[in-house]
Amino acid sequence: MLVASCGLATGDDSQFNGRWDITINGDSTRGRAWWLEVTGAGGDVLRGKFVGAPGGQLDEIPKLSIQDGELRFVFDRRYLHDQRGLQKGLYWARLEDGKLKGTFEIEGDPSTYLEWTGVRAPVLTDKDDGTWKRGDAVTLFDGKDLTGWQSLPPLPSAKPSGWTVKDGNLVNNPNAHDLVSEKKFFNFDLHVEYSIGARSNSGIGLRGRYELQLFDDYGDPPSRHGNGAIYGRIAPKTNASGPAGEWQTLDIRLIGRQVSENLNGMKVIDKATIDGLTAMAIDANEGDPGPFTLQGDLGNVEFRKIVVYPLLKAH
Repeated sequence: MLVASCGLATGDDSQFNGRWDITINGDSTRGRAWWLEVTGAGGDVLRGKFVGAPGGQLDEIPKLSIQDGELRFVFDRRYLHDQRGLQKGLYWARLEDGKLKGTFEIEGDPSTYLEWTGVRAPVLTDKDDGTWKRGDAVTLFDGKDLTGWQSLPPLPSAKPSGWTVKDGNLVNNPNAHDLVSEKKFFNFDLHVEYSIGARSNSGIGLRGRYELQLFDDYGDPPSRHGNGAIYGRIAPKTNASGPAGEWQTLDIRLIGRQVSENLNGMKVIDKATIDGLTAMAIDANEGDPGPFTLQGDLGNVEFRKIVVYPLLKAH
């Protein structure tokens, strides 16, 4: 049951309403980003949605309140992998100069304390309206080496990322670090050819903010967590996945918040709107160009072609 601050709501509380892009303060190496939506503040029914550690979901917030100008919400989750059972994650925030200034801590464990800042998610006005043309192709993987990619988080040059090039393919080991492209893009067409291992899980971060899920789910019903989904947010209209180990093709167009996708030649997402960040996000600045990221630590995946075409307004 959602917990609302009945009887305590004020007109000022309504300023908490909206979508918030959240940066973890002092986390410059990893660049984690969270997302929060609040509705009903200042009214009778307070509700919220959250994307953030340690879950990868878009979750309804089960315990949410506003008291004395402070937004508070709680999740009972297994935050620490070396702990048995659930821990209580406490999130608090106040409004300062139009931003959310927040803290997080696992109840009873001060060592987990961190601070975060939320800014209002920007309105992205670009639409997939037929007025865009492709720029020159940019090859992000040339079949030779990892030029143009960095490990996430950054590693000393002597330490391997867990990714290698074999027979012209970019191949991970199952515990590889994620990769992030050095080049950044905003509106684009992306062409990818990939092969996913049996029951393996990977993903492509679009602008470093929105995960396009790669998953061996051949024959399963489509879902928001399945292959070709914008993870946790948009399910493909049909499951067009090939079997594990086969080469598959993805063609993705992202303009503003509108995303379209062809998987193995079949249109599975058509100009759907991405409301906000997903759990793979490393950069909360939704109005800026961002990199591509490749997830490497949840099973076997290979890429043999990654080409992006920046989209420009036709004159």
